[in-house]
Amino acid sequence: MIFLKWKFYDDRPIFQQLYEQLARRIVTGYWSPGERIPPVRRLAEEAGVNPNTMQRALAQLEETGLADANRTSGRTVTMDEKRIAELRESLAAQAAGEYLSAVKALGYSVSEAAKLLEEAEKK
Repeated sequence: MIFLKWKFYDDRPIFQQLYEQLARRIVTGYWSPGERIPPVRRLAEEAGVNPNTMQRALAQLEETGLADANRTSGRTVTMDEKRIAELRESLAAQAAGEYLSAVKALGYSVSEAAKLLEEAEKK
C-alpha cells in the first residue's frame, strides 16, 4: 500500500497533524496490529519535522491506546483491534459529517448528497 506524503496545514499544531496521520496509517492497515512503528528519528526525517515534535505525536498514539511502548524494542501498533476499529469508524463518521456540511451548504439534501456519492463511485 502506497501512503501519501506528509501534509501540514496552518490550522492546527504540527504534532496534532502528525498524530492524525500516524493514526490513519494504523486504521488503514498501512501498519498492522503488533507491527513495529519506525523509530522517531526516521519518521521525523521522513516528515521533515523536529524529532521532539514527532515524539510528542507518538506519545499521543500511546495515550490514545493505538501504540504500545517497549523500552527494548520500540513502539508497536496495538493488538487491540477493537480500538483500531473504533477509531476507524470515528474517522469515517467525521468525514461523512464534513461531506454533509459541505453539500448542505451548496443547497443539497441528504438524499441528494447520497446520490452524488453513488454517482462519484461509478466514475
